[in-house]
Formats: sequence, structure tokens, C-alpha cells
Amino acid sequence: MTVHLLGIRHHGPGSARAVATALAELRPDVVLIEGPPEADKVVELAGSEEMEPPVALLAYAVDDSTRAAFWPFAVFSPEWQAIKYALAAGVPVRFCDLPAAHQFASSGGGGRRAASIDPLATLAHAGGYDDPERWWDDVIESRREGAEPFTVIADAMRELRRDEEATGREAQREAYMRTVLRKAIREGFERIAVICGAWHVPALELPLPPATHDQRILKGLPKRKVACTWVPWTHGRLAAASGYGAGITSPGWYHHLFTAPDQITTRWLSKVARVLRAEDLPVSSAHVIEAVRLADTLAALRGRPLAGLSEVTEATRAVLCGGNDVLLDLVTREAVVGELLGTVPGETPQAPVAADLAAQARRLRMKRDATERVIELDLRKPNDLEKSRLLHRLRILGVHWGVPAADERRAQGTFREMWRLTWDPGLEVELVAAGAHGTTVAGAATTVMLRVGDESSTLAEVTAALEKSLLADLAEALPSLLQGVDTRAAADADVGHLMAALPALARSSRYGDVRGTDTAGLAAVAGRMVSRICAGLGRTVHGLDPDAAAAVQELIDGVQDATVLLAENVRSEWLNTLQGLSDRVSVPPLIRGRLTRLMLDTSRLPDHEVALRLGRALSPGTPTADAAGYVEGFLAGGGLLLVHDERLLALVDSWLGAVPDDAFLEVLPLLRRTFGTFAAPERRSIGTRARALGDPAALVVADDNDLDTELAASVLPVVAQLLGVS
Repeated sequence: MTVHLLGIRHHGPGSARAVATALAELRPDVVLIEGPPEADKVVELAGSEEMEPPVALLAYAVDDSTRAAFWPFAVFSPEWQAIKYALAAGVPVRFCDLPAAHQFASSGGGGRRAASIDPLATLAHAGGYDDPERWWDDVIESRREGAEPFTVIADAMRELRRDEEATGREAQREAYMRTVLRKAIREGFERIAVICGAWHVPALELPLPPATHDQRILKGLPKRKVACTWVPWTHGRLAAASGYGAGITSPGWYHHLFTAPDQITTRWLSKVARVLRAEDLPVSSAHVIEAVRLADTLAALRGRPLAGLSEVTEATRAVLCGGNDVLLDLVTREAVVGELLGTVPGETPQAPVAADLAAQARRLRMKRDATERVIELDLRKPNDLEKSRLLHRLRILGVHWGVPAADERRAQGTFREMWRLTWDPGLEVELVAAGAHGTTVAGAATTVMLRVGDESSTLAEVTAALEKSLLADLAEALPSLLQGVDTRAAADADVGHLMAALPALARSSRYGDVRGTDTAGLAAVAGRMVSRICAGLGRTVHGLDPDAAAAVQELIDGVQDATVLLAENVRSEWLNTLQGLSDRVSVPPLIRGRLTRLMLDTSRLPDHEVALRLGRALSPGTPTADAAGYVEGFLAGGGLLLVHDERLLALVDSWLGAVPDDAFLEVLPLLRRTFGTFAAPERRSIGTRARALGDPAALVVADDNDLDTELAASVLPVVAQLLGVS
């Protein structure tokens, strides 16, 4: 009986190549791999033709999905090559790390205890390297031939661990590894191969300590029920920058090292050139040839056996990117890291909500993609409407596969939606967590919304939940949420709460029919809310300080927009209330100015009355700060009014000209805040009109004699077509 310990570094192409070669030569009877034993039940799925790495084992506690962990594998992962060998050779393959059932049941963290030394740094220093990553890359990962490295690695780790004693979780893990190894020996396997992290090799060497030693370490460990499955993974999630503990800096480069048959540098820089050309950048074959020469020369100068990532990166920056670090970042993102997304077989066991999502995604032809893409949905098309409902339901569950590409509130009034889709493998855990609320996406989302409705403390939270439920077409949640809105609105005496909650309810009432959703009752509830707002608005706007007045003005604007979506009698009730308050002295100047402007926009006040009010507000007897507040409220939302109404422009201009110097400095921030919101063309037009006040000739920019009649006539056919004139 022989035990072959193959010490590796997770996710290394050199280690993966060495493991594949060693297993082919050793032809073991059983293969033991560092990983969760719960995966033994699903490991055979790795032999399916549909399984394409990168993939990951996902283990989670059945009673608490927040207790979950991933074990990722890429094609260049040594463990993956060991799995593929065992399945192809028809020999048993087992995982031998501490079970996830124990890891999830304890409060301590997983993984190896931090050693008193950094093994890689120590070995690199002994080899004359100042960079541990470069040493490992030269010695192991960039090797394509030569003697097997496992004996040397075992010797090095044995020496490094001479004074290191495993404790805590590390001791538990190694005790369980030895337990699985003893079991394989008892079962009579003659040739046993163990693929584990290089650090663990000395702990697994024969002779093993007595079984009672490990039993004492493992005795009394808590346990909980765990489920395990395969999920797709991405190169980006393998990167150390993603937060993955065993992450690597360059998954795309390692994939290239493992899969390229020959001419590593040439093939890589050709790939980089394709990435840059895809961005319409001028990269020629001559650039590639020169970059290859530079990378090989740098490797030779540094005494490296092969151009590594640092050499090809420097050649890329200097030759292909012209020294531009922004382009180099693009190459790093697209090639060095990459976003390759793996696939798993259809028969892979899944959590109920995840299985329902997969079935719906197949039916709706929604492909999961790690790279961001934008889709446009036409809600008049049944298939697009179903996609929209699915994405909204997933957002309720915290599964943000899709995010609205434009402002969501502005998009709801149309038949079109824009979504930005990106699939993150980490969402698999959110799908597992959603299983606590139901077995389908719709059922789980309904439960979440009902819970939000029951637990919400404010009216705005309930109306927001109602709006989300309408977008997601959660019919079973609507009656309860609607009742909650009506009940809270009747009991809430704070007009500000009612005003904050109304816009979402109004949008839901107006646009529910666009999405084919039954919104009966919403308009009635919204109408009652508007009546309560109108009854209490006078008290709300009385005697406010400037900050409070600005907050109330925003609420008023929100209700103003919302009432446009409601019945005409509701709109009239609201406008009548505003008209009664628009000239009340107790109302702050900011709000009075805003209400006067709204009355002008809705033709509730004639022009001469508006001019009279503005003139009164800007009269010399009015405090400068109050006059500035009135102007700010009146002009909020745009300056076109001043462009087209010369009388109002003259009033504002005269007031500005009469403001004393010391008072002008006081109101300047308010004026900047007001006029700074205007679009640049509006500001230019206002300036032109202001220069022409009292001198209409100043507006004439060209004489009739300067008109190019031939050029003007050329546009008349187009204008006629636009106007429908023959």
C-alpha cells in the first residue's frame, strides 16, 4: 500500500498540470481531495459534458442559508484536474476536508490558522526572490516540463513546519483528513492519491498518529444539516480583488497558461490585441510582433525561463497601449482577470427558488451572463412583460440580476423599460435564502411584501411596498397592502407622511393597467389621501423656517406631479387648496413663490395678477432674504418663463439692480442656487433678453438683407412634411 501526497497551491496552472501528469503515471485506486465531504454525493456531475468550469461547490446550512460557503474550481485548478481524472478512470473520488456540517455549526472561522511565518515568502527569500508570487510562478506555475515538484514541495513544507503545531480549526481539518485517509487504507486500496494544500502535506505523511489522537480533536464538534450542489462561477470571482480568500491576481492569465498548447507569449499578446481592437483601437500585427520581442527580452534579462505576467504586462503597456494606463486597465479587466462564466448540468440539484428561476429563465430565453448588458423591454409584448415581472420579483428578494438602467420612476409612465443585467455567482446564496419565504420566485416575493406591509411603521414604506408589488404583479399581496395603506392613511395625522406616500400610490394607480395589473381601489385610496392632505396643508406650511420650507416645497412638487395621474375632481381639489394658500402672508416666501408659479402654470391666475404679486414680493420694503426666497420658489423648475415673459423678467431685473451691495452678498448663494438649475441655453436666452430690456432693437441679430433665401428655401419641403402640409 502506498500513499502519494500531492501538495498543491489552489488555482495554479503549473500545479494542475503536474497533478494531471502524476495521476496518469501513478494510476491510483482512490483519489482524496481537500474539500467538503458533503460534495461526495454530487461529484459525479463533474463528468457531465454540460459541466464547464469555472464552477463552484456551494454548501449551505438547511436551516440557516446565511451559513454558506463556496469551493470554486477553474480548469487550471489542481483539484478539478484530479476530479476529472478520477471520473474518467472510473476510480472513487472523495473529499477529505472538515465537513461543512461542523464548520457551519461552530462560531469560529474556517481555513488554516495564520502561521507564524509566511511559507511562500520564506521560500522565495531562500531562492533569492523579493516577490513570493514571482518565485512561485517561476518555480511551479510557469513550468511546462521537467521533474515532478511534489517531493521538493513536501521537503520544503516539512522544514517550514518543524516548529509549527496545528491548533484550532487547522488541527480539526488535518485530524479529519487523516481520518478519511485511515478509512481508505482500511478499505484495502493499494494506491491512494491525496491532493491537498501544500501546507498540509507534513500532517498527512505516514506513519499517521494514533486514531485516538484525532478522535480527541474531533470529539464533541457541533453539527448541523447541510445541503451541497454545484453552481456556475466566474474568473472575476476567483480573483483576489473579489475578496475570495484563496484568490489569485490573474485568472485569465492562468487559464491561458494552462490551455495554450505552445507559443504562450505570442498567443497571449495576440489575445490582448483582439481586446484592444474590439474597442476600435489601432493595434497592428507589427505591434504584436514588437510586444512579443520586448516580453521575451525582458524575461531573458531577468533570467526567467519564460515571459511571465509582469513581462507581458510591461510589453502591453509600452507597445500595445502606448504607455496609457487606462488602456492597460481595460486589458487587465478583460484579459488578465476576465469574466468567463461556467455552466452546470441541468440535473444539478438546486434550491427550490433557484430551480424555479432557472426554469423561467429558460422559458423566457434570459441567458445568465457575467458581463454587463442592457436590454429594452416593451411591456405591450407578453414575453417582455413577463421578463419585467420576473426581474422586479427578484429585486424584492434581493437578487439583483437586473437593475433599472434609467431612473425607475420616470420609466414607469411608458411602455418601455431599460434593464442592466449582470449575473453574479454570489446571487446563488440569495436564491437559497429566498427559500425561507417560499418555493417559487413569485411565492417568496409575495411573502416578503406581505411581511413588509405588516412590519412597516410608516405610510411611505407601505405604499412603496404596494408599488413594488404592482410592478412585480404579486396579486396575492395587493389586497392586504392596499388595506394597510388605507388604514395607515386614515390614522396618520402627519400631512408630510401623506404627501411623501402619495406619489408611489398615484403612479401605481395610473400605470397598473399598462402592465396588465388589476389596480381597482387604488384611485379611491389616493383620492381620500389627497383630501386629507388638502385639509391639513394650511397648518403644515404655517411659520416654517427656510430649511423646513424647502423640504415642504419638495413634497408639494411631488403631490403636484402625482395629482396629474389622478381623477380630475381630485386634481381640482388640490389646485383649489394651493390657490387659497398662494397669497397667504403666513406662508413662507419660498412656498408662496412656488405656489404662485404653479397657479400660473395651471392657468389659475392671470398674467397681470402674477406680475402684481411678483412686484409686491420684490418691492423695496420687502426684506432681501424674503424676496430672494420668493424668486427661488417662483423660478424653481426652469427659467423659460423669464425668456418668454418680458414683464416678469423686467421685474426681476429691476429688483436685482436695486439690491444694496451688502445685501447682495447675503442673497448671492440663493440666487446662484436658483439660476444654477437652469439649462445653459436658458441662461443664455435670459441674458440676451435682459440686455434688450427697453431696447428691442438689441434683439435683432441679422438684417433681412442678410438672409440667404436659397438656403432657407431648401428646408421648406422638410418643414412642410413635418407639419403635414402639401
